[in-house]
Amino acid sequence: MVADLARRLLVGRPMRSERLVETALPKWLALPVFCSDPLSSVAYATESILVALGAGGLVLYHVAPYIAAAVALTLVIVVASYRQTVHAYPNGGGAYAVASENLGATAGLSAASALLVDYVLTVAVSVAAGVGNITSAAPGLAGHELLIALGFVVLLMLVNLRGVRESGRVFAIPTYGFVAGMYLMFAWAAYKGLAGEPIRAETADYQLRATSSTTGLLAVVLVLRAFANGCTALTGVEAISNGVPAFRRPRSRNAAATLVAMAALAVSMFVGITILALVSHVHMAGSRTDYVGLPPGAAVPTAISQISAAVFGRTVLFYWNTVFTAGILVLAANTAFNGFPALASILARDRYLPRQLYNRGDRLVFTNGIVLLAAAAGLLLVVFDASTQSLIHLYILGVFVSFTLSQAGMVRHWQRELHRGDEAAAAGAAGAAGAAGAADPAPRRRIRRAQLVNAIGAGVTGLVLVIVLLSKFLEGAWIVVVAMPLIFLSMRGIRRHYDRLAESLRTPDRIQLTRPSRNHVIVLVSRLHLPTVRALSYARALNPSTLAAVTVAVSPAEAEELLDEWESHGLDIPLRILDSPFREITRPVLEHVRSLRRTGPRDVVTVVIPEYVVHHWWQNLLHNQSALRIKARLLFQPGVVVISVPWLLDRRPTDGPASAAQLDPVIHQGHRDGATRS
Repeated sequence: MVADLARRLLVGRPMRSERLVETALPKWLALPVFCSDPLSSVAYATESILVALGAGGLVLYHVAPYIAAAVALTLVIVVASYRQTVHAYPNGGGAYAVASENLGATAGLSAASALLVDYVLTVAVSVAAGVGNITSAAPGLAGHELLIALGFVVLLMLVNLRGVRESGRVFAIPTYGFVAGMYLMFAWAAYKGLAGEPIRAETADYQLRATSSTTGLLAVVLVLRAFANGCTALTGVEAISNGVPAFRRPRSRNAAATLVAMAALAVSMFVGITILALVSHVHMAGSRTDYVGLPPGAAVPTAISQISAAVFGRTVLFYWNTVFTAGILVLAANTAFNGFPALASILARDRYLPRQLYNRGDRLVFTNGIVLLAAAAGLLLVVFDASTQSLIHLYILGVFVSFTLSQAGMVRHWQRELHRGDEAAAAGAAGAAGAAGAADPAPRRRIRRAQLVNAIGAGVTGLVLVIVLLSKFLEGAWIVVVAMPLIFLSMRGIRRHYDRLAESLRTPDRIQLTRPSRNHVIVLVSRLHLPTVRALSYARALNPSTLAAVTVAVSPAEAEELLDEWESHGLDIPLRILDSPFREITRPVLEHVRSLRRTGPRDVVTVVIPEYVVHHWWQNLLHNQSALRIKARLLFQPGVVVISVPWLLDRRPTDGPASAAQLDPVIHQGHRDGATRS
């Protein structure tokens, strides 16, 4: 009762299945639910570019605008490509559905494994980045980043367990507050620029110590690494294509409109932040030791925090930006909390993940998927000590694997659509109306344009994937390269298990019900009390071929006492006493059951176990749970049926039978010759 009450307070009351339609999202709520990750990524994408370029000192900072422009162009191409996907696949599934249908199961599972890894990393990186902004504004919290991060993960899990619509309302405030703060910062910076007021960041006076050469091939490597870091701004773009069914009707149109709005906001904010970072001379390095002139013990704020302080000063607007930036960075993980469970449910439906991930919980969300994601992200934060710079190197590799496979699949999809059109034209030649409809060139032109957009998307994302892999492999991306095949192989193994299970359980063409030759029923007995009597009565009602009670002589004295009591009551059911020289209970029972099975291959052994049922969980600690252990072992024995006969321990005497004779007078007949030893 206490656990149920706590669950209701934290998660809310159960919702009927008919109310699923009420959870559909309008565009203004879908934006913070599905787009908080790409919108928040702009808060650290620019910083990641500057950190990578900072390895060469300040020499390469002049290429930052070109890198930012390339990242923005890549984002536009990917969004344009995914607009085709949400229209072509209104039932969701994203990269997995597209790749599976058009490129085969192997490509689909590759995309799915990449996305699952990416969603876990999205939660870890977003929360770590948000905590980093909090400690920048409140240095007194430094050193407690991991605990704060884990607390945020638990909070996100609980909010998402309450339902998609409820989480959308919660996340709308920090999302729109962050967007408003960014555009207000841009407007205020423009005003100060026109007024001739300089905007200077806190690190503008610090030089950077070069840790890598900036000539020749090494300079190219640094630039490519900076571009790969900047592509973190693209994370989460695919979430809308996975969650199209969550939108209000018309779903595809609303999803596509939300995708365009997200792209417009993300590109403009990313470009604006990059411009302000360069204008205010933000200098960022991967380590404190790489700064020249940094006072000992001085903290280096994040790039977005420095820009906000340079524009607003330490005013209310600075703290507005700090709070909402931290808020959206933490809540950016919500994109993964919507994408991961939905994708896991689709994979479970296709038997690539455990079936428990398929069903919705009592709040009409995929409860098990949400909990699994929170646990995996929490483990990752513990392993990497909630360090954004350590986690960022593992990031985006999986994103671009799924991007590339998805767009390549869409190219194949449109090619198939063209073939269908050609077949329709050929088939419609017999009818004038059909031929006229099939000959209309407008649909073919639309398909060709969509195919061209997806082909460009596949080419660009494939190129970025190679760049990310080469530039980040030795910095930690190798972990993702190892994790993705392991997840892939695990999903294949799960599918093989379900396929074998389905084959073994497949009914024949003609079903014939065959009775077992004999049914040997044994009742496990420890003492002669009311639960035992009830189990004996139930066993007799089964009309077995043979019926016997069985006890294990762990203590010879107790076994003799039971035998005497059995004979004194005159029970006509034989009592077999199994010797146990090593004081085991389970092994003698298993051996006895196997001996009965050997008497006939078509015989069935039914084991009836009287079992205590307690009202409170802590009362289970007062009992040895031997029945549970025996049942667990008997489940693996062929031809064995296990039946539990429950007995509520704190039942009042008046609620149940007061004697064996009341329960079953037939077994109380005065016979005293049934006991045997074995």
